[in-house]
Order: sequence, then structure tokens, then C-alpha cells
Amino acid sequence: MSGPQKSTIVRFRVLARRSLFRLADLVAPRPAGRTARDLWFAVPPRMAALPVPAGGESFEVTSLGATVRGHVWGEGPVVYLVHGWGGRGAQLAAYVEPLVARGHRVVMFDGPAHGDSDPGPAGPRLSHGVELGQALDAVFARFGPAEAVVAHSLGAISTYLTLRFGWLGTRRLVLLAPMTAATPLFDQFQRALGFGERTRRAFDREVEDFVGVPLDAFDAAVQASYVDPVPTLVVHDRDDRQTTWEGSERLVASLLASGADARLVTTEGLGHRRILKDPGVVRQVVAFLAGDRSGVDAREGAA
Repeated sequence: MSGPQKSTIVRFRVLARRSLFRLADLVAPRPAGRTARDLWFAVPPRMAALPVPAGGESFEVTSLGATVRGHVWGEGPVVYLVHGWGGRGAQLAAYVEPLVARGHRVVMFDGPAHGDSDPGPAGPRLSHGVELGQALDAVFARFGPAEAVVAHSLGAISTYLTLRFGWLGTRRLVLLAPMTAATPLFDQFQRALGFGERTRRAFDREVEDFVGVPLDAFDAAVQASYVDPVPTLVVHDRDDRQTTWEGSERLVASLLASGADARLVTTEGLGHRRILKDPGVVRQVVAFLAGDRSGVDAREGAA
């Protein structure tokens, strides 16, 4: 099939889906809201396996009846690495060796229905940030108090949820390209599917019922206000198309207003995923975790 033919078919499917949602908004908003919810929480195809540093040990823990798998390296104060939506722990592998060299024990894992881990209670095709946070709590129960958590994208809000509602505690926090609020993304999703306010209200109710927490729980600034402030480094790229730099700017401003020690490092040209393995970003994160403020440069492009 040629490229133009594929493009035409995709456009037709998008228009057909939008038309169905507009009709459903008039006659069946509740089923439409449930369908939209399932589309939102559908897990992307599992990311292919990525290499991890040698010398680690694999482990398994159980979270809500599901097996969560990961790797651990080194000895000393524990640093947890938390991936984002559609990712896997090994995306953060660049942090393992420098942190182990600094005397840390480094723990990475795959969230439910991601990487090598089994599906959680939501099932094989669906998952959400609360499941990821509960998996982090189960891993924490295995390896103990955190010196730091390094979290990417959705993992940021999952970490805050775990800090508030779980057993997790940490002395430092690093957020890489964090998803700071879900509501603006829900708004974009609504516009993309073309459904109206009746379906949106049904969608919001379905989301809350599905994840078991209010929608405003998916706001990093809201969750941060409920937990003890800790030194926090946020790294975000201006060219990120999946999460917004402005969201990180607002989060850091909120943390500073609360009295927390927080700073934002801005990069350019790294996007949402390359930021995870950029050597400059890794150096600044490791310096921050070592308490070396001189090694963290918040100027644009510094990473």
C-alpha cells in the first residue's frame, strides 16, 4: 500500500471516530466516556528490551497480585529509577554506573504491563499512574529508604502519589521531563477525539472510578503540597512534545513558594526521551544527588 493511500485511510479513520464520538455525545455519553477512558489508558506496545549495565542482580516483587521485575546494583544509600508511560526501567540505565561509583545502591524496575513486568489489576491492555506508584511502593518495601528517586514523565506524578499515600520516603527528588498535570492532556485528548461536554463529564467519572483517586490527584504541584519538602531538581527540554516545559516551570515556582529547595534545568534539542541519556544531564543529576550545587547549572542549554 502506498504512502498516500495509508495517509488517506488514517484520515478517514480519524474522521469516522470523531463523527462517532460526536453522535455518542448526544445519545450515549456514558458508554462513549468509558470507551474514551479505555483509549486513554491503553498501554502502548511494550518497548523492546534495552541493555543494562553488567554486574547487577535481577529481582521480583509482587504488587497488587502482579509480578514486577527489575534490577539492582551496588551497595549503599538507595536511588530508585522510575520510568514513564510506555517506557521501561532500562531507559534510565545511564545513571547506574555513575551512581554506583558514588557509593549508591541503584534500583530500577518495569511498571505493571511495561517491560518485563506482568499486567496489574487493570489488565493486560490497560494501566495507569496509580498502578505504577503502587509498584514503586512494593519495590521500596523490598529495598528500603530512598536517598533519592529519579523519575521520568508519568513517573513523576506516580512518585508523588507514592510519597503521599504509600510508604515511600526520600531525601532528594529528580524529575526528568515530568508530566506535571493530567487535565491539560485530557483537554487535548477531548479535542483530538472531538467529543462534547456530556461525554467529557462521563469520561472524568470513569477515570476517577478506574484509578481510584480524584482527578486533581494527577497534579504534581497538588501532591507536592501534601508531602514534606525535599531538595528537588527538575530537568526539562523546551522542545519536548509530550510534556511541557511550562508545566515544569510552574511546578518549580510552586515548590519554591512552599519553601522547598528546587531548581529547573532547561535543555534544548533533547526532546522527551533523549534527555534520559544525555551525558550533560546525567552529570548534573549525579552532582545534585551528591549535594554539589556548583555542578548544577540552571541556565538554558547548560545540559
